[in-house]
Amino acid sequence: MRVTHPLSWCVRLCALTLLAAAAVGPGVARAQPALRIAVLKFGTVSWVMDVIAHHGLDKENGIRIDELELASNQATLVALQAGRVDCVVSDWLWVSRQRASGADWTFFPFSTALGALIAARGAPIHGLADLRNRRLGVAGSPLDKSWVILQALAQEQHVDLARAAQLSFGAPPLVDQELLAGRLDAVLTYWNFAAQLESRGMPAVLPMSDALRQLGFKAAIPLVGYVVSERWAREHAGVLAAFVRATRQADSILAKSDAEWDWLGPRTQARDPAELKALRAAFRAGIPAHWGKDERREASALYALFARVGGQALVGSSLALQPGTFLDTVSY
Repeated sequence: MRVTHPLSWCVRLCALTLLAAAAVGPGVARAQPALRIAVLKFGTVSWVMDVIAHHGLDKENGIRIDELELASNQATLVALQAGRVDCVVSDWLWVSRQRASGADWTFFPFSTALGALIAARGAPIHGLADLRNRRLGVAGSPLDKSWVILQALAQEQHVDLARAAQLSFGAPPLVDQELLAGRLDAVLTYWNFAAQLESRGMPAVLPMSDALRQLGFKAAIPLVGYVVSERWAREHAGVLAAFVRATRQADSILAKSDAEWDWLGPRTQARDPAELKALRAAFRAGIPAHWGKDERREASALYALFARVGGQALVGSSLALQPGTFLDTVSY
């Protein structure tokens, strides 16, 4: 019987390992660093992720983006808190509330797009005072941020909308259908639903971006953004920087290329070219142009407004924006 020296087995094993690595290629042998993000299947974040994938912007920046499609915003937050993903899109009010409770979530911008007050076709509604005794549908809940902004502006005009209007709260598709069916005189709805209504001939009485300007805010404030763990951002600084570059490149493509929107059209669920055009214009208007000290200072002032009008039910126990809410390593 032949006895093989143990060292020869080690040599053979090493040789086989090297051959296997060479066979599968360098891309598999050294996997790209990944960022896991939770998205809604037909949400606007998925549009950006589609553009990144379509143009290979993730590979170009040396990362892999793994998407987890979920059915609701709440489900994405649960996935983030459970560690199933590294990133979601939410608002900085949620981030600040979580930080006040000891969490380390932090925020950088996705969009400055806000909702709008849309009137029924032919309704005699041209300003907030015209909402007295009118049927007003509000997308979301009484704590919706656009509703808080609208109330704040109405208060300056000596209109108590909570008492003066006949209010109905509900999901955006529901309130929009009620408007189209003639059972509401106006709706306050999210920006993409507002764009759809405008494309069908419903007039925009007051975009919430205009409402903020009337309240004295000068900068375009991104209420919605990417949320990650501060610790994760610190430990994966290279991955995060690559992700930011990829998303900014995708935003640039969406801002400049109409052809990109023709390709993306089915993902938006636009009913016709007019609706797609309206969605395109509204999305482009919401792409953050600047994110620096001025915008963060105005966001802190807006938080104070939310605390004053929405109270503890909206902002939680902290009357001031929590330190670290905005990720200080991301600015443009």
